[in-house]
Amino acid sequence: MFRSRDRIQVKTPEQIQLMRVAGLVVGGALQMMAERIVPGMTTGQLDALAAEYIRDHGAVPSFLGYGEPPFTGVICTSVNDEIVHGVPGSRVIADGDLVSIDCGAIVDGWHGDAAVTLAVGEVSAEESRLIEVTQDALWAGLAAAQVGSRLSDISHAVEAAVVAAGPYGIVQEYVGHGIGTQMHMDPQVPNYGPPGKGPALVAGMALAIEPMVNLGTRRTRVLPDEWTVATEDGQRSAHFEHTVALTAAGPWVLTALDGGAARFAALRVASPACLA
Repeated sequence: MFRSRDRIQVKTPEQIQLMRVAGLVVGGALQMMAERIVPGMTTGQLDALAAEYIRDHGAVPSFLGYGEPPFTGVICTSVNDEIVHGVPGSRVIADGDLVSIDCGAIVDGWHGDAAVTLAVGEVSAEESRLIEVTQDALWAGLAAAQVGSRLSDISHAVEAAVVAAGPYGIVQEYVGHGIGTQMHMDPQVPNYGPPGKGPALVAGMALAIEPMVNLGTRRTRVLPDEWTVATEDGQRSAHFEHTVALTAAGPWVLTALDGGAARFAALRVASPACLA
């Protein structure tokens, strides 16, 4: 069984390996959708592709039926000014859209959770830069997930990366989270804040880190479907997420197909993935 540390689930190395199996399903599903998405398809068709992939790989979707009202998709598909929790359906994806896809899967009771924002066709330089900044901020947070640090060191690293890149809006109402035998667990992981605060990070913790960054202000609104969160000013948004396990050898990105090896090598961050 896992141990509890201030209500934070701490896993054994064997349990982290089980989470890696779920993480690979999520990472594979996102890679497949990135390769298959084209203008003219609907977000519902994208959802069907994800459902088939997840189930064909021996996993169960995390999102389907989640919450109240029950979520009706296998993935979240948030388009353009939609930040997170977009409900897949009849919306047609157009050339020039930004589509954020959030995907979760369960294998043998263990969860994986990750998200990516895709540029469909031609987008502006400003929008391409938004995607780059948000992804870089994610990896800054992942690199800060070090045993012996504090939880807010991750938050501060995400915020600092975004602030250094320009005047973007960092969403505050929606945050990262602990993950393991449930999709959402303690602790919450904001994408802003001072360093050196919160619980100490220990080996065996697993966190879903997920910056949401807007071209305009940070302000948000919830659409009438009671799920989709959009920017208040109508500006576009990007969202990236990975599930990371803390180990004595460094962070291990469970939902990255290479475990984070390429990005961590470029950042000169020690990781078990770099030793494989």
